[in-house]
Amino acid sequence: MKDMAATDVKLQDIAEFLWMEADLLDRRDYDTWLDLWTEEGFYVIPVDKEGDDFANRLNIAYDDAKMRKMRVERFQAGFSISSAPPADSVRTLSRFVIEGAEGDTVTVRAAQHVIEDKFGRQRMFAANVTWKLKVTEDGFMIRDKVIRLLNSDGVLTSISYLF
Repeated sequence: MKDMAATDVKLQDIAEFLWMEADLLDRRDYDTWLDLWTEEGFYVIPVDKEGDDFANRLNIAYDDAKMRKMRVERFQAGFSISSAPPADSVRTLSRFVIEGAEGDTVTVRAAQHVIEDKFGRQRMFAANVTWKLKVTEDGFMIRDKVIRLLNSDGVLTSISYLF
């Protein structure tokens, strides 16, 4: 992708990158997942279904680089009650749409289903996800990821993995 502008990116390349991210999360390969991020990026799970002023709104997660690393460390160390034992998960991504491209950044949204298996039961979560991806000479990096759970304003039990 050397010297490629975001406007030159193909949807197939984006889908393959996002499928790879989903696979890393399903395998709990969190260190590799952290390497996908730019330093200034945010991982957000807002409570509100609309709006983008996440710094001033209630969020389930609002993680900068430091908080992403701390969240991963808690998962890996088993200190989080919600991740002991860790859940198995399977993610499915579909309905990829490029919303825009400017400079070295492309904005993409997709539908995501996550099936969690823990303690002999399965639960399903559905979300509309938006990524801001930075195009680099080595490929994509995640600048921002916003996961809008369909039931974010309802009853949520502990979530023992990353979306």
